[in-house]
Amino acid sequence: MAAERARIANNEATEPSSKVVRFGADMPLKLDSGKVLSPFQIAYQTYGELNSARSNAVLICHALTGDQHVASNNPVTGKPGWWEVLIGPGKVIDTNRFFVICSNVIGGCLGSTGPATINPQTGKPWGLDMPIVTIGDMVRAQVMLVDHLGIDRLFSVIGGSMGGMQVLQWASAYPERVHTALPIATGARHSSQNIAFHEVGRQAVMADPDWRGGRYIEAGTRPEKGLAVARMAAHITYLSEAALHRKFGRNLQDRAALTFGFDADFQIESYLRHQGMSFVDRFDANSYLYMTRAMDYFDLAADHGGRLADAFRGTSTRFCLVSFTSDWLFPTEESRSIVHALNAAGASVSFVEIETDRGHDAFLLDEPELFSAIDGFLRSAARARGLEELA
Repeated sequence: MAAERARIANNEATEPSSKVVRFGADMPLKLDSGKVLSPFQIAYQTYGELNSARSNAVLICHALTGDQHVASNNPVTGKPGWWEVLIGPGKVIDTNRFFVICSNVIGGCLGSTGPATINPQTGKPWGLDMPIVTIGDMVRAQVMLVDHLGIDRLFSVIGGSMGGMQVLQWASAYPERVHTALPIATGARHSSQNIAFHEVGRQAVMADPDWRGGRYIEAGTRPEKGLAVARMAAHITYLSEAALHRKFGRNLQDRAALTFGFDADFQIESYLRHQGMSFVDRFDANSYLYMTRAMDYFDLAADHGGRLADAFRGTSTRFCLVSFTSDWLFPTEESRSIVHALNAAGASVSFVEIETDRGHDAFLLDEPELFSAIDGFLRSAARARGLEELA
């Protein structure tokens, strides 16, 4: 089963089963590094119908290990879309009313150009020859996709974590194209602590002998152990101590007593090992390196002379920020700093801090208060824009 998932994942990287738009040499993607990506492709999914005024489009930006299958079954795992609890007919983001777009980010591994796709210059997978990409690069590629779809202005851009970084980048760089912005559980820059956790994960991947200097696809190997350890370490940061205690405590795993060895005596150990090994079947190790690096490099204020408010100066975009009390990866203080910057820029902004013990991952879960905040914000914005059928 794992081998079959790996085969499907490799196929999806280059020939995605979702929609895909290919940009030729006449439409290069200029990167923050000064390099150019050309030709390149973007894999994406859409849900619902674009109205005649082209005014009901909602762009969903995925997080670090997400993909374009936000509200449809993942072709590798067969599991439901990662935000299917929120998006669909009659749901909070109602696809009977909104035209929802979600693309795999540049550097990803499910159909958009990334290290697992073929370098047209060599005929081999890019590997580490692919230029480093940033959050800004991801958004520029999304802009090209939105242009391709014939949409001038998005009704809303929504995302959590790395997706929230993309939302902020959209609202800062293209304010005239974003009516509303919903950054959730995110920050305007990556903290040194978060960079540290990412570096541990990258080093785990690169220390795996099967990584082969990033050329493991050509070698017919996969750095499964290193990527699994990286996922295990990262997954801890997505939870909270309270959630870990509630779910696992110090309960033993299928045994009555300690074994006095290094098997998974505790349920939490078994859970993390499962999370690690199930992840390697669906995600490319090099993409993990590129995605984490893009998050590390994100610093919106640095692009505006160190003053975050200047990133949003004169914006007409309406904002709603959401944080969670137990999220220590992107704590509430980071959302508040964005709110203060938006206030200083004279922007329209609302802010909700949700009480939960579910940690950073709360934005992916069934959180009624989150759904209520999103629903109320979108309905209010729809009324203000004259989209009465959405109100």
